[in-house]
Amino acid sequence: MSFKTTFKKFIGIKTVEEINKEKTTKEKVIDFISSITFALITAFLIITFIIQNTRIPTGSMEDTILVGDFVLVNKFIYGSLSPRYIPFTEIELPNFTLPALKEPKANDIVVFEYPGEKDRLFARERNVNYVKRCIGTPGDTIKIINRVVYINGKEFRRPPHIKYLNYYSRQAGNIEPRIFPQGAPWNEDNYGPLVVPKKNSTINLNMNNIEQWRTIIDREYGKRVVKVENNIISIDGKPTNSYTFKKDYFFMMGDNRNDSLDSRFWGFVARDTIIGEAFITLFSWNRDIPFTQIFKLIGSIRPDRILKLLH
Repeated sequence: MSFKTTFKKFIGIKTVEEINKEKTTKEKVIDFISSITFALITAFLIITFIIQNTRIPTGSMEDTILVGDFVLVNKFIYGSLSPRYIPFTEIELPNFTLPALKEPKANDIVVFEYPGEKDRLFARERNVNYVKRCIGTPGDTIKIINRVVYINGKEFRRPPHIKYLNYYSRQAGNIEPRIFPQGAPWNEDNYGPLVVPKKNSTINLNMNNIEQWRTIIDREYGKRVVKVENNIISIDGKPTNSYTFKKDYFFMMGDNRNDSLDSRFWGFVARDTIIGEAFITLFSWNRDIPFTQIFKLIGSIRPDRILKLLH
């Protein structure tokens, strides 16, 4: 017996061999399950409240973020949200938000829950995440003139990798039926002015603007509450000519301006649906190549995008 082993026995420290000999097979299985459970719970907490990876499926943020990029999202910076739904279902859970380190600001690349089309109370599929650039914050006035974005009358700083697929911008007066809000005489290149709702701010309601605000008011109640009968507007059964917002909202746009379904088409993003800030590309490859062509897939890896900071 070595001096090291003798010393451990003298002070009461058991060797690994002795510990393993003392454990039964059942105890070893229980220890293994406990370790796996602890690892899974730890991973769940990290993904839920600290950081997560998201895959980019569309080109709406090109060339800032490419299709096939795997992006890390800082969740705690805006205040992490607890899960809204039971995994793999649309069953809602009671949820809460942790305190934020900062509020989303203009130019941040933000991950959020897609609110749904401009005239729908809820998205067709729940828990679908989008990645866009924050353009407008609560209380801001958005206006786009020949593709140039203005916030509160000042030109918005253009993203370094901004992209246009169409050579010419659509002229003002060339109305896009899909545009938000319903009935607005705008298009994606000439848009606004539109004020981003701010919590506790009040707007006047009339027959000319009720369709602009109908869906967002209904969403704040979680049901259809806005009705118009005989030129009288009512909310939840009470006649009114004004409305005070319950939440802060944000206006989001993709850097690929002609290939992005964003706030210009489906409206505002509520503060409590913002998940986090995309800050780095972890990995990137061509997602269109099937896994059966493994060598071609490996060859499509983009080394210049690995650990690339996003701006």
